[in-house]
Amino acid sequence: MPGTDAVATERLAGRTGRLVGGTGRLVGVSEANVTPDDARLEDAPGAGEADAAPGAGEADAYGLGPEWVPGPDGVPFRRAARVIVLDREDRVLLVRGHDAGETSRSWWFTVGGGLEPGESARAGAVRELREETGLVIDPAELVGPVLSRSAIFDFARVTCRQDEEFFLARAEVTHLDDAGWTALERDVLDEMRWWHLDDLDAAVAAGAVVYPRSLPERLRRLLVGWDGRTPHLEEHDV
Repeated sequence: MPGTDAVATERLAGRTGRLVGGTGRLVGVSEANVTPDDARLEDAPGAGEADAAPGAGEADAYGLGPEWVPGPDGVPFRRAARVIVLDREDRVLLVRGHDAGETSRSWWFTVGGGLEPGESARAGAVRELREETGLVIDPAELVGPVLSRSAIFDFARVTCRQDEEFFLARAEVTHLDDAGWTALERDVLDEMRWWHLDDLDAAVAAGAVVYPRSLPERLRRLLVGWDGRTPHLEEHDV
């Protein structure tokens, strides 16, 4: 796909490398042992946040990070913060990932992840943005929250529930860096891309899955200006 500033992960003979978009060059594996047919880009993504920690709970056993804790209903739950990042051309930054338990399932989503204990949504959004993309934004530059979402979904063959707050941000630079990805993220995240909204609409029409599902429509409204409200979405995909 015609990505700009894309970073994709490749799994090659049991090793992890990075395919830097537009270069055709794998970074992190022995290039001497790589043939053009070796590289296979897996259908992308969902998002996990951290490596499993001993004693962190049952969620870790299923490939979820330690920030996932059983909710009142017994379903693994976490609070999260996400950033809708726009560049100077009004392109939106999305990540593509796949389900760890069902690799044929893939989708595009906004940058972000689970909050650390005692962390505010705004602070978590800035931290996740830096860790996942290398982009550094002052918390005061975030607009919002412009949206909240409660999502119930399956990941790694586990039903999960996540409450999210979305912020809007402008990026002055578009170069992306995945150096802050965790081992789990390197396993399930495949690509980051700056999307023109018309291209994103066309991809959705062709079958691409984007979360939140109404993101393209809502983003067009936000480009006109945020009205100060924080609409709430409920999305269940189980």
